[in-house]
Parts: sequence; C-alpha cells; structure tokens
Amino acid sequence: MNLHTLNNKVIIMMMGIILLGSCAVPKDANQFKEMELPGSFTDKKDTVSLAQLDLKTFFSDTTLYGLIEIAIENNPDIQKALRRIMMAQAQLQMAHNARLPVLDAVASAGFNKFGKYTIDGVGNFDTNLSPNINKDQRIPVLTPDLFLGFRSNWEVDIWGKLNDKKKAALSRSYASEKERQWLTTQLAAQVASMYYELLALDSELDILYKNLRLQEDALEVVKIQKSGGRATELAVQQFESQLYTTRSYIVSLKQGVIKTENELNLLLGRLPQPIKRSKNIFSESVLPEIRTGIPSHLLVRRPDIQASQMKLMAAGFDVRAARKSFLPSLNITPYTAFNSFNPSMMLTPASIAYGLIGGISGPVWNRGRLKGMLKEAVASEGEAWYDYQQSVFRAYQEVVTCMNAITNNTDLFDLKKKQVSVLESAVKTARELYVTGYASYLEVITAQKGALETQLESVATYKNVLLSQVDLYRALGGGWQ
Repeated sequence: MNLHTLNNKVIIMMMGIILLGSCAVPKDANQFKEMELPGSFTDKKDTVSLAQLDLKTFFSDTTLYGLIEIAIENNPDIQKALRRIMMAQAQLQMAHNARLPVLDAVASAGFNKFGKYTIDGVGNFDTNLSPNINKDQRIPVLTPDLFLGFRSNWEVDIWGKLNDKKKAALSRSYASEKERQWLTTQLAAQVASMYYELLALDSELDILYKNLRLQEDALEVVKIQKSGGRATELAVQQFESQLYTTRSYIVSLKQGVIKTENELNLLLGRLPQPIKRSKNIFSESVLPEIRTGIPSHLLVRRPDIQASQMKLMAAGFDVRAARKSFLPSLNITPYTAFNSFNPSMMLTPASIAYGLIGGISGPVWNRGRLKGMLKEAVASEGEAWYDYQQSVFRAYQEVVTCMNAITNNTDLFDLKKKQVSVLESAVKTARELYVTGYASYLEVITAQKGALETQLESVATYKNVLLSQVDLYRALGGGWQ
C-alpha cells in the first residue's frame, strides 16, 4: 500500500467520522403528564348535554337568531378569522409542495475567456488542433455558454422531516378553523347578551312608565287634599320630587337603549340603526332542565380546547422536524437542456445535454444554530402544552360557575317575584290608608319606591338567568360537534 492510497483512506475515514458525529440527535426534553378530569360536573352523570343543541335550536327566538346570522356573516372579527384560515391553508400548501422536486425552466447566456495557462485554456487549444472535430465544434477564444432547458432539485425526505413539517402545518390549519368556530360561539353569545340587555331595558322602561302614571295620579290626589286642607305643601313637594326622579330614570334608560343598540350594530358589522326585537324580556323562555354532559366531552366539543390541542400537536411535529435537522439530507439535482457554445447549433439534437448529481450532506459547523432552533421548538411545545392545560381548566371552571349561576339566579328570581307581589299589595294598602287618614304620605312614597326598585331588580334577575344560560351554552362549546 503506497502513501497516496493510505492518505486517501485516512481522509475518507475522517470525513465519515465527522458525518456520523453530525448525525447525533439530541433527546427530547418535554414530558407531559396526562390530564385527568372528574367524572361529572355534579353528583350525577348526564347522558344528554345542552351542548348538543345547535344555535338555531338553543336560540329559539327567531328575531335573535336572525341577528346572530347577520353577525356571523358581517362581523369583522369573523372575516379576519376566515383570512387566517386562508393563510394557514396556504402554509399547508407550501409545506406539502416542499416535499416535491423543484423544477425551474432556465434560459441563460454568457461567455468565458480562458487564460493560456489555465486547464480549460490549454484543453480548448488542444481540442481545436484535433483532427476529430469539424469546424462547428471548434471552440472560439471568447467562448459563449448558452443554456435553454430545465434544472431540478429534490431533497429526498428519507427521515420524514418534511412530512413532519407538513403535519405541523395541517394541525395549524385545523386549529385556525376551530378558532373560527370558537369565535362564532363567542359572537353568538355576545349578540344574545346585548339582545337580552335591550329587552331588559325595554321592560324596565315599561315598569317606569306604569309607575310614572301611578305617581302622577298620586300627585293629583295630594294636590286635591291640599286644597281641602288635608295635606301640606311639603307632601306635594315630596310627591313631585319622586315624579322627577322617575322621569330622570326614564331619560337615563333611553340613553342606555341607544348605546346598547349601537354596540350591537357594531357586532353586526353595520352602521347604527334601530334593532327589531320583542318588547318583554319575560317572553324569553328559560330551559326547564339543564344538562351539561360529562367533563371529558369538553375535550371534543369546545373549539378553543380543540384549537389548543391542534397547536400542541403542531408544536410536537415542529420538535420532531427540528431534531431530524441534525440528520444528513439526501439531495438529487438533475438537469436537461440545449447547451452549446455555438449559437448556430444551439437548437439541434446534438446540443441536448443532461446530467444528475446526488449528494448527502450533514451539519457540522452550524450545529449550534440547529441546537438553538431545537431549544426554541421544545420551549414552544411546552408553552402550547400549558395553553392547552389552561384552556381545559378554564372551560371546567366556566361550566361549574355558570351552572351555579343558573341555579342561584333562578332561586333569586322566584324570591323577587314574591317580593314584587307583596310590595304591590303594600302600595295599594298604603294609598287606601292615606286616603282614609290612617297613613302618612311618607309611607305611600316609601311603598312606591320599594315596589319600583323590586320590579326593576326582578327584571335584572331574570335577565341574569337568561345570560347564565347563554354563558353555560358557550362554556359547553356552543353546539359544535
């Protein structure tokens, strides 16, 4: 074995060691514990969930559902979500095409002037002296280089790195669709909340107008009694003050109606205009029985949880792709074209050329950059995991809170109805006693004030029952299957 052969073998062995060393892949750092949820939200397990109802079934008020449809069609946030879906689909298309060969059509022209003491210059000089070539094959001193054809490059996905990137893009595409669904659910809940707020304001105005007429009648009675010497000017002033207070409430509520209508129109994606609606909040029905299903159903019905899960999967695929970046890559570069230094012979069969180059390359000096990219991917996966965990905990908390809110607000509304009945009777009794001289005007005013406040509280409590139902429906996923 001569020295030249030995040196070649040593060089090949060293290059092999370097290549194998560059293929060392760091171990995965993230280890996540599986989440465990309780078997039920309450002491008993439900078999049918409120979340199984679609939007149209749950929001039985056709006027309200019509507003929700308008919001879904026109709301700017929904339109932005659709654009995000389009971007995610474009990224998926790019990731899919990254696994395919790149094919470029190339047309290029140039020239070279080789020196007399260069390999090409000496070779061309000898070639021109050869008797085996014709005049068309003679190489000029100023040598043209004409190329018209196709070049290709293909990274063969032998480790599945590009496939992992495609899976990550696909997961993010699914996540963007789930985010749109969750945004739709939240939007429907917001529209319903503002709609019920408007109904509550209308009902409160009706109550104030009814009380205003009663207070006006009471004021007329006091004035008559004053003219007969049975009441004082102070009594008249107290009744007038109560009347002005009620009128100021009415003005304030009218402004509240305008503000709420404009906010709702903003959600609907249109300019301010009157909102068509029923006039009584008590015409909105309360579901007779609330079923929530079991907590594990949240994982498949809440779009925000599914979106977080898809993002976690995408982050996992990113980590896998980053780890596989340490492995060597196989690249194949073929070409075929008309290639000639003689323009007159350019487009002839004799000028057809083709070639193929294949090579394996692995990272050596850029491993530090790849390690940084892997650490970033691992950290991103950890962040995605905690986002997913937080979304599950938040969903469970929201369901439990809303369930208790429905129960407590319903009980409170039942108490308020009884209180309203008692205080309306008290107002009637106080007026009768005042007319007959057995009660003072202050007792009449106090009774009227208490009845009015309780009637308004009754409206607010019933509104809270409806809002709690909407919040629970949203917390359970909003009907997405």
